[in-house]
Amino acid sequence: MCLVVALNGYRKTRVMQAQQNFSPSPQSGTLALVLAGGRGSRLHGLTDWRAKPAVHFGGKYRLIDFALSNCLNSGISRIGVLTQYMSHSLNQHIQQGWRLTASDGSPMIELLPAQQRTSEHSWYSGTADAIYQNIDIIRNHNPEYVLILAGDHIYKMDYREMLNAHIASNADLTIGAIETDLEEAKQFGVLAVDSDNRVTKFDEKPECPAHMPGKPDKALASMGIYIFNSQFLYGQLIQDHDSLNTQNDFGRNIIPNLILNQNVMAHQFYDHKLDRPAYWRDVGTLDAFWKANLELIGVVPELNLYDKSWPIRSFSSQSPPAKFVFDSAERCGAAVNSMICDGCIISGAHISNSLLHTNVVANECTTISESVVLPDCIIGEHCKLKRVILDRGCVVPSGMMIGYSKTQDENYFHISEEGVVLVTQKMLDAMTRKQFFKAA
Repeated sequence: MCLVVALNGYRKTRVMQAQQNFSPSPQSGTLALVLAGGRGSRLHGLTDWRAKPAVHFGGKYRLIDFALSNCLNSGISRIGVLTQYMSHSLNQHIQQGWRLTASDGSPMIELLPAQQRTSEHSWYSGTADAIYQNIDIIRNHNPEYVLILAGDHIYKMDYREMLNAHIASNADLTIGAIETDLEEAKQFGVLAVDSDNRVTKFDEKPECPAHMPGKPDKALASMGIYIFNSQFLYGQLIQDHDSLNTQNDFGRNIIPNLILNQNVMAHQFYDHKLDRPAYWRDVGTLDAFWKANLELIGVVPELNLYDKSWPIRSFSSQSPPAKFVFDSAERCGAAVNSMICDGCIISGAHISNSLLHTNVVANECTTISESVVLPDCIIGEHCKLKRVILDRGCVVPSGMMIGYSKTQDENYFHISEEGVVLVTQKMLDAMTRKQFFKAA
């Protein structure tokens, strides 16, 4: 009896000591909010029926998987995903692949769709308004810091480094930034910083971006990653909401107004091991999307999807292994310098320098080169595809040639600035109708 009492007393003492010495990590007091409501109109037909963050990428992922994986790998386990445009497939993907719970049983990832929360208007009118409309939910989480992310960029980043820098600099707001070419910087917010990385100027999508000191061909671009002290954020959101002359946007309104009077810092995303800017891609155009996918098939790609220390999580369909069939001079199922995912059947077709997502069937005597084929496509016999993006669920009729004649392709499909051909099932159906009426 005395021994039991003594042991209980010892356990209580150790628990009290642990509570006194326990210092919660900054990431445990951080709430991540992923802005995932955008359409991404520059991707054209790829976003006709899905939000940009739900677009397939890299064989088995969706764009949003990278921001969500970064959060979990960084120890941030409270995440809200703000959805709006064509959100059904995005909602399904998160529910099927990200159904995670915290230790207390609460959901780690919450879907926060646009709804009638603050007025008769239901849609998010800007990035800041999207956060404002969920301010009561954010307050219920009682975070010390709020991490705001875009849901449509490709990168691997440990947010703890940025969070620690934010705390060390006593910043009100810290902006994730990356060095980029001047021409490319026109698509982003561009920062000017002093020697301490304090932001002195911010221009949203400028026609003539300011170059970095000593680097006349480079600019410092915003990555759309913000860390706010929560109480400071609430005040700025309310002030912006009450303003009569605002677009309710962080880049256009809130950030430029903060720079003169508040401590706004930049955190440069940099690969110190390789001594260069870290890997980060905005796949906002068809050309950027095509390039980023095909970069993955390189011998040593900049984005390492095989890194077990930083896994990219996703929903994986229950598909069988990829299969290559037939081996003769006339028809040989083969793929070289390519990525072929689960469920694919390469039936006497030849694939080169391409990326095929899950459950693609390529039939005999077909050749596919320099192409990105999204899930569930069927390519008929004797087809030739070159520099093509084939949207999910396309059925390509036998004998088709795409990517070999611009004159022919532009009659039916969308051609990017750099000559990549986007093909959707809607375009294929329209082509069939045109050919039918011509024949009639």
